[in-house]
Amino acid sequence: MSWLGKLFEREAPAEQRLAEALVAWNAADYGVALDLWAPLAQAGVARAQSNMGAAFLEGRGVERDPEKAAAWLRRAAEQGDAGGQRNLALCYYEGWGVPQDQVEAARWYEKAAEQGDPDAQDMLSWMKLVGGGCPQDYAGARQWAEKAAAQGRVGAMARLGDIYHNALGVERDPAMAARWWSDAARLGQAEAQAMLGAAHLAGKGVARDPVEALHWLLRAEAGGAGELATGFLREAQAHTKPSQRAEAACRASEPLS
Repeated sequence: MSWLGKLFEREAPAEQRLAEALVAWNAADYGVALDLWAPLAQAGVARAQSNMGAAFLEGRGVERDPEKAAAWLRRAAEQGDAGGQRNLALCYYEGWGVPQDQVEAARWYEKAAEQGDPDAQDMLSWMKLVGGGCPQDYAGARQWAEKAAAQGRVGAMARLGDIYHNALGVERDPAMAARWWSDAARLGQAEAQAMLGAAHLAGKGVARDPVEALHWLLRAEAGGAGELATGFLREAQAHTKPSQRAEAACRASEPLS
């Protein structure tokens, strides 16, 4: 057998054990998953190290231990594992197992984001928007939000709506704001539902439609964004007839499509 064949022969069992462990983990058989990951992690397999770190971070199959979590995640992150980088960033952001350090958090989020990790892209976008752990950078915030939104992250979609609404590094564009809020709203993001409702109420970027406005504001309130929706909700109710309010309530009770 060639040296390449022998290499694949050695690597195949590790890949198989990683896959088997993931199946067990997803079935909540955490002990089985950890028994498979632990020797691989000790042998230096980055994905297994990352998964061990996540287990200690979440306290699944083992007692929660942020310091052990951070240690495993660092091993994985330094080998370039995107999940390990993202979770190590979270440890620095929250101060779990390491001193709280937003600069280090941003640095590791950026490494994971550059590898295409959507959650890291989403968080990095937010940090650049507010200047947390890195210089405030509206253009960077928008670019990373676009990448995360393209992978389905609804928080990033809602943030893009806010960026265009508030003209943060871009020309104010009510239509683009409403478009992004609509995308997020239809996926259940409550804050975006509130803002889309407000847009329909004012006719900014979308047609003025008090019934559609009330529909989205009712969804937002039910979804936990009542504080944001309250003022708009009162205004929408004041500008609609009882039959229109009933129609809006009916729409709000239907599943999102």
